[in-house]
Amino acid sequence: MHMSKQSNISLLGLSTWLAAILVMAAFIWITGDIIIHGVKNISWEFVTTAPQQAGRSGGIYPIIISTLWIVGLALAFTLPLGIACALLMNEMDSSHIFTRVLNVCLDLLASMPSIVIGLFGNAFFSIALGMGFSILSGALTLSIMMLPLFILSSYNSIRQIPAQYYQNSFSLKLSKSTLVFRILLPIAMPGIVTGIILCTGRALAETAALLFTSGYVTRMPESVFDSGRSMSIHIYDLAMNVPGGNNNSYTTAFVLIILLLFINSSALRMGKKLGYFDSTQDFTWMRRHA
Repeated sequence: MHMSKQSNISLLGLSTWLAAILVMAAFIWITGDIIIHGVKNISWEFVTTAPQQAGRSGGIYPIIISTLWIVGLALAFTLPLGIACALLMNEMDSSHIFTRVLNVCLDLLASMPSIVIGLFGNAFFSIALGMGFSILSGALTLSIMMLPLFILSSYNSIRQIPAQYYQNSFSLKLSKSTLVFRILLPIAMPGIVTGIILCTGRALAETAALLFTSGYVTRMPESVFDSGRSMSIHIYDLAMNVPGGNNNSYTTAFVLIILLLFINSSALRMGKKLGYFDSTQDFTWMRRHA
């Protein structure tokens, strides 16, 4: 019996290591293929010039600007609404009818295919509200996709704050706004930053939803009401629709990975610099910042 239990434990450990190795191998294979094929054509001209010949030659400068506009606007819509919703859910009991309904809505929205959200964005933002194919329409559609992930990440982070912080704030007679902005949000910031990173990664990689909302053109956008092609759409178009576009497709994918790594590392570095990833926060910290 004892030997059988040891065998089961050994088999479980072996399976765990095997799963981890397979995940790492898949990551190295995919990223390695992109780096090997993409780094050959990377140059300063590629990131500072406009596409030519449907993207077969030239660079991706307008594509990068459109991508940054779309993702930046999507985050601007998502962050305040997501944090407010997470705080409201934290205030209510988990058995409250509003919290239960909201959780169901968030789960359904998170599992909804991006192509369906893209069709909704096209019907509502592009047509009903008259925004057309524009950066603003694409950003609002992306925000709908990002909200469930960001709200749940922020809510779980806020919910894990020990009750001691609430009790101490009540004993100090702190105002509600002080409790939220000087205590709860700073302590929950690691989870919030994690949500931002996950949302940014999904926004940068999204293709289907933006096909119906932000547009397909490669020119430089002059405002949020202009159409703009994201990098993910550019990669898809070069790989699938443009003969001879594979080289620039790989190079664009390589730039996209670099951009994603830069954004993620910047968010983490900023959080550490502001002290949001310090696990030694205690009652003294709260009294000093209240």
